Amino acid sequence: MASEGDILSSIEALVKQEHDLRERHERGEIADQTERQRLAAIEVELDRCWDLLRQRRARSDAGQDPDQAQVRPADEVEGYIG
Repeated sequence: MASEGDILSSIEALVKQEHDLRERHERGEIADQTERQRLAAIEVELDRCWDLLRQRRARSDAGQDPDQAQVRPADEVEGYIG
């Protein structure tokens, strides 16, 4: 299972990809549709990482093993309501 540090590193890498993608789009290096598709995929992965991090922290706060947290399917994570 990924550690909190691993998850935070993944989040950092995804945010960098997001920024790079937006910069490339602004320079006209990639098309609008390509940018939207890639950004959507990055956003889903970011949501999944944040969800896993929240699970780990909640388990730890509850005195449970944070390593038992599970990556949830994208459709489950994306289906959450505020």
